[in-house]
Formats: sequence, structure tokens, C-alpha cells
Amino acid sequence: MATIRKRGNRWQVQIRLKGYPAKTKSFSHKGDAVKWGRATETNLLLGLDNETLTVFNNVRLSELFSRYLKEVTAYKRGKNVEELRLKKVLRHPIAQTLVSEVSVEKFARYRDERLREVSTSTVKRDLNLLHHVFSIAINEWGVPLKSNPLTTIRKPQEHAPRTRRLLNNEEAKLIAEADCSRTEYLKPAIILALETGMRRGELLSTRWEDVNADARLLTIRETKNGEVRTIPLSTKAMTTITSLPKLQHKLFNCTPNALQKSWKRLTQHINIQDLHFHDLRHEAISRFFECGLTIPEVALISGHKDYRMLQRYTHLRPEDLVSKLS
Repeated sequence: MATIRKRGNRWQVQIRLKGYPAKTKSFSHKGDAVKWGRATETNLLLGLDNETLTVFNNVRLSELFSRYLKEVTAYKRGKNVEELRLKKVLRHPIAQTLVSEVSVEKFARYRDERLREVSTSTVKRDLNLLHHVFSIAINEWGVPLKSNPLTTIRKPQEHAPRTRRLLNNEEAKLIAEADCSRTEYLKPAIILALETGMRRGELLSTRWEDVNADARLLTIRETKNGEVRTIPLSTKAMTTITSLPKLQHKLFNCTPNALQKSWKRLTQHINIQDLHFHDLRHEAISRFFECGLTIPEVALISGHKDYRMLQRYTHLRPEDLVSKLS
């Protein structure tokens, strides 16, 4: 609690709170001493240091987010996707919140608002990213918050994993429509996703130097878990790669966002419902199992470290098993 004593012609305030260093300051007027004592005591309980806080009184979260983009995101493997994610947060009103006004309640409202607009997994990724932004801001930039406001916030429960697979002649329709598209990279991207099970970011970051045509191997360097892996290429995958024009150092001259937009236009035009580009990876991995590959063999191609994660990909269709039981 704050203790105020008169010493000579000045009023001295001393604050002692368990777990915090003592703070002392003198004032000419008792009213100023009382005001400072109450404010400092409140800020300590909230995790805010009064002396450091003065530097951040006019700093908004948008400044922290922008700094994170330049100093942290820029050096990550998945920087393009994260940049898009953080720029969306920058456009949200919460980015205009002052550092001194940050609270768990504000981010809980942000979470609930986002859940009405986007999927649960998207909101979880947003919250995880913001949690890391605050961790860096507190631990490395000296932002005067006692704790990370995203630490105690309740994360939304994810729905059951997607099990969407290609139906009937959907693959033929996709390939035929992509073949007529002015977007030249769309058809080979679809074929390679189905033949290799690579993620969108892995496909688009692949360089020509990563392809060993003689051995029919491809090295994936920018992976989700950060570990380089080398995968075998089917004849169809190899043929598709060799047909690509060598116009630059990468196989595909497009961004993840551009591919996503092209994919959306394609599926809408041929009226294929609820099919994401990432579902092609799910389809590919399921086909690997249907071809008789073992879990370790599939994991080598897919990059999964936890074999249990592959269980959700093994959605074998009952009709495909009939011949094996006859």
C-alpha cells in the first residue's frame, strides 16, 4: 500500500507491494503525492511500470505489429503467409489500442468477433501469432506489460479435422478447366500437389536447383517444421516439372495468395463445392496409403514426425476395399 509522510516542506510517497521493488517519490503538494501513489500502485497491480509506461503512453499496438513485421516476420520461412495475416490484424480496430490500454478483455472480444467471420483454425493461428508478438515486445523491446495478455485467453475449440477427398470426376474437371485457364501455373500446381502431397508454400518455394532429375528426387527446404526433406517423384510429377518453363530460379512464378485466388476462381467456375487447395495434400497422402505404402514411407514424403497425425489422412473408401476381400 502507498504510505504518505510529510518530510519538511515536501510530501514523500512510499509504495511497498509484495513481489515488487519499493518505490519512493517526493512532491511539493499532498494532492500530487496522493495522485501519483494511487496511479503507481494501480499500474503495479496491472503489471505496468509507471516510469517506463510514460514512454509508451502514446504508442499503439499497430506500431508493435509493424515492428514485428520488419524485425521478426521478415526472417521467417513462412513470411509471406504471416505477413498477410498480420496485415489483416493491422487493419482491425484493435491495432489502434494504446499499449497502456491493453487488456485480456479486449482480445477476448477480438477473438469472439473474428469467430463470427472466419474459421476456428484461422482464429487460433491469429491468437498464436499475437501471443508471440507480445512475447517479443515484452522480453526484447522493453514494453512495460507484466504479462502477455494472450497467455490466459481461452483458445477456441477446433472442429473435427477435414476429411474431404476428390469425388467422382472432380480431378478430371479440375485438370481440364485448369488446362484452359490463362493462369499457366495452375494446372502443374494441381498435378504436383496430387503427386507429391506438398503444401502450397512448399510447392511455391521450390527452386530448380532442388530438383534432381536423374535420381527423380526433390528436396524441400522451406518446410512447416523447418526440417529439410527429400522426396521421390513419380513419373507424372517428373514430367510435369520438366514441362515448366525455366523463367526464374523457382518452379512457380506466383505468390501463395495469387494461387489461392486462382484456385477459388477455378472451383467456383466448375461448381466444385467445399474443396480447398490443401485438400489435394490430403488426397495425395490417402492415395499413398491406397498404393500400399507403409506409414514410415508416407511420413518420409509428407514430413510428418508424429505417425499418429497420419491417421486422419488414411480415409480409405469402402468401395476400394471390396476387391481385396473377394
